[in-house]
Amino acid sequence: MKKVMFVCKKNSRRSQMAEGWLRKFAGGKIQVTSAGLEASQVDPLAIQVMEEVGIDISHHTSKPLSDFPAADYDVVISLCGCGVNLPEEWVLREIFADWQLEDPEGEEIAKYRHVRDQVKHKVMELLEQLQLGLVMN
Repeated sequence: MKKVMFVCKKNSRRSQMAEGWLRKFAGGKIQVTSAGLEASQVDPLAIQVMEEVGIDISHHTSKPLSDFPAADYDVVISLCGCGVNLPEEWVLREIFADWQLEDPEGEEIAKYRHVRDQVKHKVMELLEQLQLGLVMN
């Protein structure tokens, strides 16, 4: 079973959304975690926009990446362009990608919905690549 880590700066919006989407789409066939370069708290607006599409991330917590060993993960996805700040062992996993999605922090709810939908699209692409056994760079 593949293990996926989604990483963002604070693990409060984009990475939490990605974790929620992949959990829904993978149906337990992929282990998924999200973490941040620093821990924060899950943004209530991220929780709200995910609830709008039937995904409950209200039980998620923000976790620091330092709590996890890189060797436990096959796939590492940065959602914020923070890949350049990750320790080398995280970037050198079987699959690494840096999606560089805009942070909706401080924006109107419409921006959160837009980012949520972008994250969904990228997660669906990732799942397709994993199922096909393709490596993305």
